Amino acid sequence: MKEEKNVEEEKYNPFEHRVVEKPNSDIRSLANLIKSSLGSGLLAVPLAFANAGWGVGLVGTVIIAFICGHCVHMFVETSRGCCRLEKKPLLGYAETCRAAFANGPKPVRKLAKAASIFAEFSLFFTYIGVCCIFTVLIADSIKQIFDTYFPVFILSVEYYCLIILVPLCLMCQIRHLKYLAPFSLLANILLVTTFAICLYYIFEGEINYQDKRVVGDIARFPAFLSTVIFAMEGIGVVMPVENAMKKPQHFLGCPSVLVIAMTAIMLLYGSLGLFGYFKYGDVLRGSITLNLPVDDWPAICAKCFIALSITFTYPLHFFVVIDIITRYSRPYIKEEHRNIAQVISRTAIVILCGGIGIALPMLEQIINLVGALFYSILGLIIPGVIETVFRWENLGRFNWILWKNVLIVLFGLLALVSGCAVTILDIIEKLNMKIE
Repeated sequence: MKEEKNVEEEKYNPFEHRVVEKPNSDIRSLANLIKSSLGSGLLAVPLAFANAGWGVGLVGTVIIAFICGHCVHMFVETSRGCCRLEKKPLLGYAETCRAAFANGPKPVRKLAKAASIFAEFSLFFTYIGVCCIFTVLIADSIKQIFDTYFPVFILSVEYYCLIILVPLCLMCQIRHLKYLAPFSLLANILLVTTFAICLYYIFEGEINYQDKRVVGDIARFPAFLSTVIFAMEGIGVVMPVENAMKKPQHFLGCPSVLVIAMTAIMLLYGSLGLFGYFKYGDVLRGSITLNLPVDDWPAICAKCFIALSITFTYPLHFFVVIDIITRYSRPYIKEEHRNIAQVISRTAIVILCGGIGIALPMLEQIINLVGALFYSILGLIIPGVIETVFRWENLGRFNWILWKNVLIVLFGLLALVSGCAVTILDIIEKLNMKIE
């Protein structure tokens, strides 16, 4: 069985059979991949360092970057192996989960459909959560600016969430990743500019290192894990990006699109997290831009840039949600009604995410909850399980692949349980404070 599987994998080359309507270059794919992991999470990392302490934060960021990058690598490798076995040019995230179980050991093959449904469920709710976070972050940034310069009209963040639904609905009508790539590139430029402005304010005055903790409160470590996992993970966008590449063989390897993207992300997160914590200490908010002064023009630019950057990023993450809905609804919608159905469904989902953001406008807590619950499942637990199932007949010497993946899954479960528990307690505490 093992020899037959290897022969089948060698015979079929999925890259030769891929027909992509609008393929992306390596640069565009790199921009989309970086943007999928580099968003609001970057500006939340200083708060994560405040929870963990700067020493634990720095080491933890490097380790988590390596684990997340490795999980993406092994998931893409597994997906390509499934493509060769099933003689298909490409597979999505959920399709890879199904194919891995369908071609795995006999006892688990009957779970193939359940694995696919579970993956789709996780993807859908993960990116619904991301869209909610983006809605609140954009609204928070705009509110700060308007409250400072137009104090006559003081509105709550919930009203700003409502206002920004209009441009978000319009942007989410874009239907091809190729047309989203320029927005991703512009969003990356704005985010890096915001990053530079944050560094300017961090190094502008004196930085006090003495009172900053090397190791933080152990009870807050799960919050650190949740934030950094949320910040780094973009695995739901990985398969659409890899599947849309003109030269998908450049996605893995060294140097490769994945290695360059993860290295850049790790360096940006580590530096901003470390120095952001040194500068602002324990008064850090859900996004470091919210700690910047409101009366200096560079700080104003940073708040505007981050709002624009996240706005331009929103459709890329939204793409995952609408892709799932489209695949399940398409067979039930007549050809002549599909265009209007797309417009209505895209608008309805944006409004739904805005409604959730209005109901629970707690940026830090939503980030931690999405990171702990869904990104732990998508980015750590599922890749570990999928590679183990797919490679069950060849787990390496001393079954090292099995033990490695057991550790990854246990790490994901630890992040999930502890992160959710701490975040739920934080939400209850905030709600009680509001009532009082």
